[in-house]
Amino acid sequence: MSYDVAVPELHRLFEYDTWANREVISHLRRIAVPPRALTILSHILGAEWLWLGRIHGDPKPAVVWPQLTLDECEAQTRVLLVEWIRTLHEEDLSRRVDYTNSQGERWSNTIEDILTHVVLHGTYHRGQIATIVRQSGETPAYTDYIHAVRQGLVD
Repeated sequence: MSYDVAVPELHRLFEYDTWANREVISHLRRIAVPPRALTILSHILGAEWLWLGRIHGDPKPAVVWPQLTLDECEAQTRVLLVEWIRTLHEEDLSRRVDYTNSQGERWSNTIEDILTHVVLHGTYHRGQIATIVRQSGETPAYTDYIHAVRQGLVD
């Protein structure tokens, strides 16, 4: 069963994703950052750039597990992806992207599926960061989608 996602919904999800990443970065600046949390945050951002590179046909896309500082994470959390999505048209979402994954396997997915994966991937890993922060005795950043909507943090 397939359900099509429209460009405005994807745009909204990426606004949320960008906001949530910034929330995590801001929160981590106020605590003693567990190293694993920073590694996972770096991975979220590296994976976003990796997928954008694949969509654009970059033969050597970004590193999926970069080792970034909080400042570098903040610099990587740009509005570029959100702005790029604004240029998409509905027909672009069904375009297939052929790529080789990190295990050397060839795959082909639609832009819609890739972009949906990117948002869900980030949400999954922010949950891991929240667990790590909580295990270190701190309170994690509050990055629930519904919170962002209620507060008017996404359009």
